Amino acid sequence: MTLLLNRSALESLLDPAECAAALRRGFTAEPAAAGPRRTVAPLPGIGTATALLPGLIEGVPAYTVKVNAKFPGGRPALRGVVCLHDLETGELLALLDSATVTAWRTGLAAALGTHALARPDARTVTVIGAGAQAELVMAGLSDLREPASLTVCDLDAGRAAAFAERHGTRRGRPAAVSADPRTAVKGAGIVIVATWSRRPLLHAADIAPGTQVTALGADEPGKGELSADLLENARVVVDDIPLALETGVLGTAGLGVEHAAGTMSDLLRGQVVGRVQAKEVTVYAPVGLPWQDLAVAWTAYQAARDAGTGTRFDFLG
Repeated sequence: MTLLLNRSALESLLDPAECAAALRRGFTAEPAAAGPRRTVAPLPGIGTATALLPGLIEGVPAYTVKVNAKFPGGRPALRGVVCLHDLETGELLALLDSATVTAWRTGLAAALGTHALARPDARTVTVIGAGAQAELVMAGLSDLREPASLTVCDLDAGRAAAFAERHGTRRGRPAAVSADPRTAVKGAGIVIVATWSRRPLLHAADIAPGTQVTALGADEPGKGELSADLLENARVVVDDIPLALETGVLGTAGLGVEHAAGTMSDLLRGQVVGRVQAKEVTVYAPVGLPWQDLAVAWTAYQAARDAGTGTRFDFLG
C-alpha cells in the first residue's frame, strides 16, 4: 500500500526542528554513490517541468524521485509529487505533495546555511519574496537565533504586510514593509531572497559590509537575484558546485568555479571556513538537491506511519 500525504497532512506531521536535524545529518553524511541529477524542460508558455533524482542519504532505506510543474505567478507556483521508494525493493512507499516538501527542505536548509555564515551578532533580517520558502527560513532561523527586527519586501504589498505581521509584530519584533529591495536591505545583517527573478535585484553597492545574503531563486538556468559584482566580492557557499555552475547562481552570473568557497557540506563538516572576517559579505546560494527531499519525505513518512495518518492506496489493486 502507498501512503498519500497532502499538504495539510504534511503540515500536521512535520516539525521544523526535526526536519532541520534531518537536513543537517544529510549535509554531514557521506556523499551518495549516485550523484544528483536535475532535469529541467521548458513547456509552451512560461511553465517548466522539472525532475530531481535520486534522493539518497547514507543510512536511510529509501530514495526519492521528485517531479514538478513550475508556473511562475500561479498559486501555488509549484505543483507535483515526491515519490518515496523502498531502497531494496523499489516499492512505492508514499506520494507526497512536492510544494510542501520543497518549501520545507529549501527553507530549513537555507536557515542552517544562513546561521552558519552570518555574524554571531547579526539579528536584523530582511526578507525579499514573502512566499512559502521564506516562511520556513524564518521558522528555522528563529530556532537557531532570535531575530531582533524584520523588514519585508514583496511585489504584493498585502502579502508583505501579512508576512511582517506573522513573523514580526506577533512575535514582539519590530517589523516594516518596503517596496524596493535596495531600500529594504539597508541596515540588515541577514538578507533572505526567495523570488522568481530573472534579473539581479541586489548589487554589491546595496549590501553593507558583514552582511549574510541567502539567495534561493537561482535553481534553473536564467534565474538569478544577485549581480555578478556582488558575488565576485563575496564569499560564496553553494550546495553543489557543478550544479551552481550549470544551473545556479554562478552560471547565471557568468562566474567560474574559483568563485565558490565550498559547499554547505564542506562547511558543516569543518572542511572549509565559512566567514573569515567580520566585515566580509557572505552568500549562501543553493540550487536544491534530491537528498534534501528525502530528508523531509522520510521524516514525514515515519511520522505518518507512527501516527496512523494519511490515505492508503493500492496502485496494484
